[in-house]
Amino acid sequence: MAKDVVLQEKKQYQEIGSDLRVKIQQGKFPVGSRLPPERNIAETYGVSRTIVREALLMLELEGTVDIRQGSGVYVLCIPDEETQESQAHHRIGAFEMLQARQLLESNIAAFAARMATRADIENLRVTLEKEQAAIAANDYRSDYDKLFHLQIAGATQNQMLLESVSHIWTCRDDNPLWQQLYAHVGKHGYRLKWLADHQTILAALRRRDVPGAYQAMWEHLENVKSTLMAISDADAPEFDGYLFDSVPIFQGKLV
Repeated sequence: MAKDVVLQEKKQYQEIGSDLRVKIQQGKFPVGSRLPPERNIAETYGVSRTIVREALLMLELEGTVDIRQGSGVYVLCIPDEETQESQAHHRIGAFEMLQARQLLESNIAAFAARMATRADIENLRVTLEKEQAAIAANDYRSDYDKLFHLQIAGATQNQMLLESVSHIWTCRDDNPLWQQLYAHVGKHGYRLKWLADHQTILAALRRRDVPGAYQAMWEHLENVKSTLMAISDADAPEFDGYLFDSVPIFQGKLV
């Protein structure tokens, strides 16, 4: 029941933020103007000031407004359709993305265990060698983590699955909330643990172990979720960890 209440509040601040964005687009609040005080906005929409504050933070994250302590909230730009499409990625929380990945990529790994060619396995092995070398060299520019997951999707020989995984990673790469969390991951040295997870996944694919590949991918993404949960600010309005449970591990028979 508590979870339903939290979900409703999150939806409210998104809706209020979207409505304020529309009003800015319509010229009701020109660039450089100040939005009404939080108290007035809260009365207009019949919600608490906390929800209004979260809506304004959402607009600030996308660059539409600037919240100036002690002065007010000022309009920085008029968001166009292209900006809105780009910012749609920003409104997807890190844990919402992880839940989608756990559901999709665990099944993809299981399918790849059946469909992967010898060349696919070799490409994955080479990628993990490069990932290991990059970690040893403190190289944060090369994203072999992403490449590894995309190669697994490609190993299903299904272009639609590959494009689906690619889209999720594009959302991740474009999401400032995710990037903020991921910056802490590198500093805390979790990359080695995730490399070990990748090696376990590859071992299952090489054995053509369908349930083993599913389990290894599921556990890897569970480890990622636990890590991000530990370093997240649970009081931040963009934190969505309490809304998205881990995908239940598959208990049926994978053949």
